[in-house]
Amino acid sequence: MRLRWLVPTLYILFLMLPIYWLVSMSFKTTNEILGGLTLWPKNFTLDNYITILTQPVWYNGYINSIIYVCMNTAISVTAALPAAYAFSRFRFLGDKHLFFWLLTNRMAPPAVFALPFFQLYSAINLFDTHIAVALAHTLFNIPLAVWILEGFMSGVPKQLDETAYVDGYGFWRFFVKIFLPTIRSGVGVAAFFCFMFSWVELLLAKTLTAVAAKPIAATMTRTASSSGFELGLLAAAGALTIIPGAVVIYFVRNYIAKGFSLGRV
Repeated sequence: MRLRWLVPTLYILFLMLPIYWLVSMSFKTTNEILGGLTLWPKNFTLDNYITILTQPVWYNGYINSIIYVCMNTAISVTAALPAAYAFSRFRFLGDKHLFFWLLTNRMAPPAVFALPFFQLYSAINLFDTHIAVALAHTLFNIPLAVWILEGFMSGVPKQLDETAYVDGYGFWRFFVKIFLPTIRSGVGVAAFFCFMFSWVELLLAKTLTAVAAKPIAATMTRTASSSGFELGLLAAAGALTIIPGAVVIYFVRNYIAKGFSLGRV
């Protein structure tokens, strides 16, 4: 019985090792990190976290990232819901081709769209704004959200729609009060993946911002000084970037588990 839990336990510990190493480095000075291999800090310090929480260039990066990530998640899920409903409930000319075309946008690398987005946003004065990054990420997140939500919606019998219409429900009343609660697991899963992609994406976020909306990922790439990279500061910033994703996973963990069994996850 003990051996049954040994392999999963060792596997989880193996996965947690990089996170522990990152957190441990965040409480060290750069000199101690470069000085040799240690499993825990010899001279425990909070200076790296104090720097991040007191210098605007650092904490503004976190605020900017959270703002455009939340905007993108809201826009992507809101736009994907009616589109997914249409694909799951109706058959029209070219529906399969349109659905495939949406997925091809998700498959394309962000580098393909970096220069066009940069020129477009510069021309319409959206460069270095939160909405610029949020809208750029929707190009990848809306197709993903449509694909996930369509799988959940297809699992809901069409008789539910017909019964609601017979009972006198209008479309939007039915959609908000009856249909959305039925697929809330799918909405949670779609929101999770949209949030995580937007949170970890670096190329577009760095290309489309300069100062006012610069994300934390871009700030982390500019920590070089005359003495080299400030490794302790980078480790502290990296440790803090894990927190938003962990919080989101905590709140949608049940939806994700259900999504693996019911939806397209």
